[in-house]
Amino acid sequence: MRNIYTAIATASGRDGRAASSDGLLDVKLAMPVEMGGDGAGTNPEQLFAAGYAACFATSMKLVAPRQNLDVSDASVTAEVGLAPNGAGGYKLNVTLRVELPDHVAPQAARDLVEATHQVCPYSNATRGNVAVDLVIE
Repeated sequence: MRNIYTAIATASGRDGRAASSDGLLDVKLAMPVEMGGDGAGTNPEQLFAAGYAACFATSMKLVAPRQNLDVSDASVTAEVGLAPNGAGGYKLNVTLRVELPDHVAPQAARDLVEATHQVCPYSNATRGNVAVDLVIE
């Protein structure tokens, strides 16, 4: 299949800069304080969290009408953790906290979030490789 869109970004490392080829993204990167850095910039985990949250929210708004649901007021918060993998490297883990309007019944909410998890490109990319916990709030 042919890509419908390709994002291009270049980074110099965790302590440097990251910029997109179109110039719309240009951020200072810094190691988080928790990892011994000064925390004076964003980091890859924050960027991944923002991207995953936005993608999941958009995917949910695509899936919801198929289930006759209005989730225009929904939001998604992604928490991306970085942990040792036990083999000298690191692994990511994700918690997606989905806030839905009160009028969405609990079972409908669960069905929607599970269906969205099958559609979202970030969910499809991480499936089987990154632990993703889905939480409905």
